[in-house]
Amino acid sequence: MPAPLLVKLGGSLITDKTRPRTVRADALRRLAHELAAFWAAHPQQPLVVGHGSGSFGHWAAREHGWTGRAQGPQGRRALLAIAQAAAALHTQVLDALRAAGLPAWSFPPSAQVVTHAGQVHTWDLTALRRALAAGLVPVVYGDTVLDRAWGGVILSTEDLFVALTPHLRPRRILLAGLEPGVWRDWPHNTALWNDLTPARWQAARHRVGGAQGADVTGGMHGKVQRMLDLVQAFPGLEVRIFSGQQPGALTRALEGQPVGTRLHADTPPASEA
Repeated sequence: MPAPLLVKLGGSLITDKTRPRTVRADALRRLAHELAAFWAAHPQQPLVVGHGSGSFGHWAAREHGWTGRAQGPQGRRALLAIAQAAAALHTQVLDALRAAGLPAWSFPPSAQVVTHAGQVHTWDLTALRRALAAGLVPVVYGDTVLDRAWGGVILSTEDLFVALTPHLRPRRILLAGLEPGVWRDWPHNTALWNDLTPARWQAARHRVGGAQGADVTGGMHGKVQRMLDLVQAFPGLEVRIFSGQQPGALTRALEGQPVGTRLHADTPPASEA
């Protein structure tokens, strides 16, 4: 089986993160159709789709005083509330993907993943691999999971992609959000990185911001750090961070065209030095 393509629909893209439990229905519908059209045109290319929990999970975390760990009665109540909110959005995403013609198969992390001190400890991928082999499209999402040390934690879609990469060995990971890429001069936001490597990140990371609206998984800074650690560990892997707001942008990224910021471990072009 060819290496799968991992694609994330960011929570800020498919929901309004400044308003509780608010789906951007038109954007979600369009993105679902772009994914389905690509899948239909490239039936031999396996896909794994992920999505953030946006104004569902993040607002629930804020409302219930989430501290990062599900310890004690309040922590358990928060864990359950966040899981319920994230699942509610997941249902809407699945509905949109299936309505567009994508054979989306749900893989809720809360039912499959166990962490230890916030790091993935166990995740039986037998069913996910079987789904890929059967021509289905596994769909994961930012979710709460049980943790052996801390009771429970939140895992972002990026965390899940990090855990999947050693097993599925994707060549490309696409992260579609609102931002057109990684800004070189945040918060002025006048120039983007075309290529970003771990070495450059060490010099520039203080100029990368967080997230707009409620976010409990690290925002842009955390996303970039996790993905650069990943490309460093798996040379040849390419990650794209780009905006999915413009119609056709996701399609171009899926087709391998240059969009947004490319994260990789190779020596950057001289023009970007």
